[in-house]
Amino acid sequence: MVSPKVALIAGASGLVGGQCLHLLLNSPRYNRVISVGRVTLPIRHPKLQQLVVDFDHLEKHSLMADDVYCCLGTTIKKAGSKEKFYQVDYTYVVKLAKLTASHFASQFLVVSALGADAHSRIFYNRVKGEMEEAVKALPFTSVHIFQPSLLLGERQEFRLGEKVASALMKWVGFIFSGPLRKYKGIPAKAVAKAMLEAAKQDGGGVLVHSSEQMQEFA
Repeated sequence: MVSPKVALIAGASGLVGGQCLHLLLNSPRYNRVISVGRVTLPIRHPKLQQLVVDFDHLEKHSLMADDVYCCLGTTIKKAGSKEKFYQVDYTYVVKLAKLTASHFASQFLVVSALGADAHSRIFYNRVKGEMEEAVKALPFTSVHIFQPSLLLGERQEFRLGEKVASALMKWVGFIFSGPLRKYKGIPAKAVAKAMLEAAKQDGGGVLVHSSEQMQEFA
C-alpha cells in the first residue's frame, strides 16, 4: 500500500484551484494539503494547512510536498498590464516550480491553456508557452501540463466575455465535435479531476493533457 502523500496547491482561490482543493482534501492519496496563497481561504479541514505568502518573496518559505498543483493564473485585464500578467502567469509559476523542485517534489501539475506556444505572436499564448518550456526543464520525476479551452464555472469575479461564451456553449455546443472538439468549453471541475487522476499514475516524464482529453472527466 502506498503511503499517504503531501500535496501543495497554489491558486486555490481560483476557478480550477477551488475545485482542485476540494478534491485533494477528499482524496485518500493525501494526508496533508498545503494551500499557498495571498489570502486565507474561508475553509477549515483537518488535512489543510494554509500559508499566506508574498509570491515576490516565495523563497522565504520551505515548500515541501510530493505533488505540486499549480493553478495560478490571471488575465491581462484583471492584472492591469501585460507586465503584471507576465508576473503571475510566468514568473510566479516558474518560481514555485523551481522552489518545489529544489525541495525534491516528485510531480508538478500545472494549468496552462489551449494554444500555448512559446513562439506565438499572441502575447497570452506566448507567455503560457514560455512557462511550459521553463517548467519542463526542471528535475521533477513528472511534469503534467493541462491545456484547457474556455473554462466553465462560477467565478468570484464577473467576466462578461466568459459569461457570453458560456451561454452560447449551451445553445451551440453541439457544433464542437470532430476537429472542433478541442475548442469546446470545459468545466473547471473536469480539469481538476484530470489533474488528480494524472497524479495517481505516478508516472515519469512530461505529459501534456489536451482539453479534448480532459472532456472525459466532464
